[in-house]
Amino acid sequence: MPSLSFLTVLLIHIGLFVSFSSAEDPNIFYNFEVSYITASPLGVPQQVIAINGKFPGPTINVTTNNNVIVNVRNKLDENLLMTWAGIQQRHSSWQDGVLGTNCPILPKWNWTYNFQVKDQVGSFFYFPSLNMQRASGGFGGFIINNRAIIPIPFANPDGDITILIGDWYTKNHTALRKMLDEGKDLGMPDGVLINGKGPYQYNTTLVPDGIEYETLEVHPGKTYRLRIHNVGISTTLNFRIQNHNLLLAESEGSYTVQQNYTSLDIHVGQSYSFLVTMDQNASSDYYIVASARFVNESNWKRVTGVGILHYTNSKGKAAGPLPVGPQDEFDKTYSMNQARSIRWNVSASGARPNPQGSFRYGSINVTDVYVLKNKPPVMINGKRRATLSGISFKNPSTPIRLADWFKVKNAYTLDFPKRPLTGAPKLETSVINATFRGFIEIILQNNDTKMQSYHVDGYAFFVVGMDYGEWTENSRGTYNKWDGIARSTIQVYPGAWSAILISLDNVGIWNIRTENLDSWYLGQETYMRVVNLEANNKTELPIPDNSLYCGALNKLQKPQDISSATSITANGSKIFFALLMIIYTLVPFFH
Repeated sequence: MPSLSFLTVLLIHIGLFVSFSSAEDPNIFYNFEVSYITASPLGVPQQVIAINGKFPGPTINVTTNNNVIVNVRNKLDENLLMTWAGIQQRHSSWQDGVLGTNCPILPKWNWTYNFQVKDQVGSFFYFPSLNMQRASGGFGGFIINNRAIIPIPFANPDGDITILIGDWYTKNHTALRKMLDEGKDLGMPDGVLINGKGPYQYNTTLVPDGIEYETLEVHPGKTYRLRIHNVGISTTLNFRIQNHNLLLAESEGSYTVQQNYTSLDIHVGQSYSFLVTMDQNASSDYYIVASARFVNESNWKRVTGVGILHYTNSKGKAAGPLPVGPQDEFDKTYSMNQARSIRWNVSASGARPNPQGSFRYGSINVTDVYVLKNKPPVMINGKRRATLSGISFKNPSTPIRLADWFKVKNAYTLDFPKRPLTGAPKLETSVINATFRGFIEIILQNNDTKMQSYHVDGYAFFVVGMDYGEWTENSRGTYNKWDGIARSTIQVYPGAWSAILISLDNVGIWNIRTENLDSWYLGQETYMRVVNLEANNKTELPIPDNSLYCGALNKLQKPQDISSATSITANGSKIFFALLMIIYTLVPFFH
């Protein structure tokens, strides 16, 4: 008959099995149930998009090189994709979550994303990428921590706080979409949210009673890392905290030269990390402000987000006027000079031990140049559309990456122009033919009257220059070729240009888009196709086993492909539980 010592040994082995599995398996699991809930962030009940019943969604918190597995169940009444802004999806654009790479997750279906945050650190966010859905929520923070062996270029903060700011309408995304479809502008937003909440009642005329506002509780003398993300629709926001300096430390995965700001303009889609020391006397609480920029401020006063910074020893509530932001409504030079002051910390290590500046981007020969120009919306085939270089992007029925894999013909054209078209604007699925291991220069020229920001999936690019007027070949003389910040989202001021450099070392189909949701919805985007033509190359992962199919490949989709997914974590727990039940059954025989 088995002895009790045998049982002990068996339990030890099971324990070691479980501990080794968790220690050696860098998999981080999340389940996202995406649904509608009713909320009243500005005092008006409205439909918002929640994740697991929460608005905003949970913060994803992982470490460099972890494998991130997110099972997304779509409980909306329309198609869904989640995208991970700034996460480079190394060798796997299959996981990018935009229509150029993925078929949508249909209502009542689920799909599991599985990607590695390879060689990345920093502050990012995720959001639903289809049909203006971000205007109703569904967003959340995404933190990638350094591995323990890689030092960060500042003392470990006493706390880490994610702050999501953005302009907001009391109409949901379907109503806003309808306005755009009818050829209308969205007009002035109804307010600004901070972490999904409306403004503190700093002014009884501008802010009604009963608004729930965000409060950050902090301890005196402590230093916190604040990760600020503009997840809004189309409005640049100036972020500031009353009587506190913002020490800039990181932006979208790059450590910056550390500089103090009293406030910083954060454009749509951008992310920053600040170190903020709680060094005030706490005679009262302090205002946290996110206010609209480059607008008629007297008309836009209600488009201001206000939260509260509350010291644990605070002696009273915040009162009085808000701290004043930049006074340059009609002069954007201040903002541009502020943007130019943000520089790469070339001596700091990023995700790897070597210094960030060891990649000397300024000494690499450019292999291709594209000028992408946007203008005010135009009419194409009787519909109001937005364009890049005279082309309004038409989303393909078969995603570009799938079309390539299965050799589907006529899904897109590989002819996006290097210079803006001079003729009538076109509605096309036109894609940039990029060169693997090339070094591409992209000039973003904004000939509209509104601020734009642009995002490139799959890469961090180097911001080497920006100025007012039309870009020319001579503009290269002003480029920063040493410590321009590497990031994934860049602002382009109205009537101005921004220049970026990208090292094309990541195979895949990568979206280039405006982050302004109205312009994006109306077609202001394209894709870069980066292909390794070498035989038997290992620079891209194969198509995922759970890939969804649509368009010309719709017949490949099987119902069982979208059955309820069970994470590996759950399976591991079931195995462990089953083993314990077997032992429990055997225990009587050990006596």
